[in-house]
Amino acid sequence: MSKKKVSHVCQECGYETPKWVGRCPSCGNWNTIVEEVVAPPQQARRPQVLPAQKPLPIQEVDVEDAPRFSSGSTEFDRVLGQGMVPGSVLLIVGDPGVGKSSLLLQVCAHVATTRGTVLYVTGEESARQVRMRADRLSALSPSLHVLSETNLDLVQQHVTALAPELLVIDSIQTLFWPEVPSAPGSVSQVRECAHYLLQLAKSRNMTTAIIGHVTKDGGLAGPRVLEHIVDSVLYFEGDHSAQHRVLRAVKNRFGSTNEIGLFEMRDSGLLDVPDASSFFLSERPERVPGSVVVPTLEGSRTLLVEIQALVTGSAFGSPRRAADGIDVKRVLLVTAVLEKRAGLLLADHDAYVKVAGGLSVDEPAIDLGLLVALASSFRERATDPDAVVFGEVGLAGEVRAVTQAEKRVREAQKMGFRKVVLPRGNMRTLVNTEGIELVAVETVNDALSHVFIS
Repeated sequence: MSKKKVSHVCQECGYETPKWVGRCPSCGNWNTIVEEVVAPPQQARRPQVLPAQKPLPIQEVDVEDAPRFSSGSTEFDRVLGQGMVPGSVLLIVGDPGVGKSSLLLQVCAHVATTRGTVLYVTGEESARQVRMRADRLSALSPSLHVLSETNLDLVQQHVTALAPELLVIDSIQTLFWPEVPSAPGSVSQVRECAHYLLQLAKSRNMTTAIIGHVTKDGGLAGPRVLEHIVDSVLYFEGDHSAQHRVLRAVKNRFGSTNEIGLFEMRDSGLLDVPDASSFFLSERPERVPGSVVVPTLEGSRTLLVEIQALVTGSAFGSPRRAADGIDVKRVLLVTAVLEKRAGLLLADHDAYVKVAGGLSVDEPAIDLGLLVALASSFRERATDPDAVVFGEVGLAGEVRAVTQAEKRVREAQKMGFRKVVLPRGNMRTLVNTEGIELVAVETVNDALSHVFIS
């Protein structure tokens, strides 16, 4: 009897090593190396479901836009690039309980009602559990079929029989290909199943949505090749204690990778939030030190968010710097500029910064708003409640121009703000700004002289 050939594979990044080690040399994680049986070449071979292709001159390749169809959610369509593309493969990743299955079940019900057959394959729940969730979400349709199965070979047989317009796999970590001698969720199984689902989707022109698990650090669990295989990678984010959820595209072959979709979680399911600025500013306190409204860009949309800062005396030798929703390195940089260029001595004060509502923002245009919020809290002076602030702050204390200033001003005007503090370098690009006061500044000291309530 021949001895089985084994390999040791990292379950986080897919790194292979002939011997077991405690720490993965590739990703640096501990205790992620697992022994897997290496299948003989004749067993590991996947059936080819794609038809044979012939090379074409590049001028003869069809470049017409792929026909898209709506998912039933304007926010979901926005992230995908104005709709779902037949034959595309989507990967949706998020923390347990964030709402991935609920979102896709609502999409399935809409597609089943408007286009045709939909197959929802669940490997983590029974068909009865999916039906109970569908009742709560009002996501019932006679064309929506539910299958509780983990064997990919059997799933393929049902796909052939039903010929669905949309296939949902919940989740890729529960599927297994019988010819691969390793446990479901292993690197080998995830890789083989993903390759086969890709071939199945392309050969049948069938849109496929795959749910993936995350690691303890919030990244996609499994081999990195999984992200390269699929057409779109969407991260579903949100705090379980908060009402809103954010769908963010980190890879999209059919649209922008900077778009986000905003949803509100309710008992009846996930609802679109088209007016995101009103949502994030709905509980904003006025005339409170440390609160500033900043227009930020997320893809093609402009959001008005509230940056809050709290500066207080430090009880220890070294002051603390903490941030929620903003990179703490940006807070350290802005704090240093305040001390050196504006004369605010924060060396013996703790500084805490937060983006209200739980959204994460990271662009240079928020620098000036962050600086004003810190100065407002330190001086105990409230900022003008009718003003918004944006601009990049340089280390010399200058305020630099940012991109798409006109869109930021228009969003502020639409939300009823009457004053905008912005870099002087952006003034030449603005047109049709009647009805709102524009205050152009060149340095941080200029900005601080225009934002506080007199």
